[in-house]
Amino acid sequence: MFYYLSKIVWFFATPSNLLPSIALLGIIIIAFTRFRKTGLTFASAGILLTFICGLLPVPNWVMLPLEQRFPTHQPTDASIDGIIVLGGSVAGDETMMRQQLNVNEAGERVIAMGDLARRYPNARIIFSGGGGNMVYKGVPEAKAVEAYSETLGIPASRIEFEGKSRTTRENAIYTREMVTPKQGERWLLVTSAWHMPRSVGCFRKAGFNVIAYPVDFRTRGPQDSRRLSAFVSGGLRRLDTGAKEWMGLIAYYFMGYTTELLPKP
Repeated sequence: MFYYLSKIVWFFATPSNLLPSIALLGIIIIAFTRFRKTGLTFASAGILLTFICGLLPVPNWVMLPLEQRFPTHQPTDASIDGIIVLGGSVAGDETMMRQQLNVNEAGERVIAMGDLARRYPNARIIFSGGGGNMVYKGVPEAKAVEAYSETLGIPASRIEFEGKSRTTRENAIYTREMVTPKQGERWLLVTSAWHMPRSVGCFRKAGFNVIAYPVDFRTRGPQDSRRLSAFVSGGLRRLDTGAKEWMGLIAYYFMGYTTELLPKP
């Protein structure tokens, strides 16, 4: 139930959906009611906020606390027992239909998997990613990666696939069941930097201590707190990502899926 409810709530709360909808509501009020002043207020606010959030550094203010929470992983001489890569970077349907690996904006997750597989040839590799679409049942992401892992230079036989999970919480639970980690083992967790706090929180809650390996940064660093966007669409896309993650953090905390509102190293 939580999965479906979260999808519905997010559809209406997405900034790039919400702000134009406010403007549209204002236009409807102007056109079909006598409350012209109210309609003008809504329409003006929707249009103005769309440009403010799309062009000003607002998306960066939302993203930076998430991306700065866990530092970039620095390689050491310590051995690595395993590598966990969370899904969300491969388009399963397009990959299978076009017969080549199709990645989205989070493609750095699988790029890192290929790199780490070469750097740690003896480490176990887990790819955790099922389906996350409530409209139709598509190809599980794990199946797509399994079919075209050679593109990344990794034989599919080297990777263990978890293809049931639909949420970050399920990523953690199902991966924990697969791995049954032993005391003292060192496991890297690969996911987007902005998604790392919630991911680490879920794995800790599942009893699986992991080492953060953040990738897919959407900001350059603190200096971007003053950086403007070149396109409204680019700023809104980044704001959508950050806002969704903050909503996820809050919801997971109050649902008891994590023990910290904003997990830290």
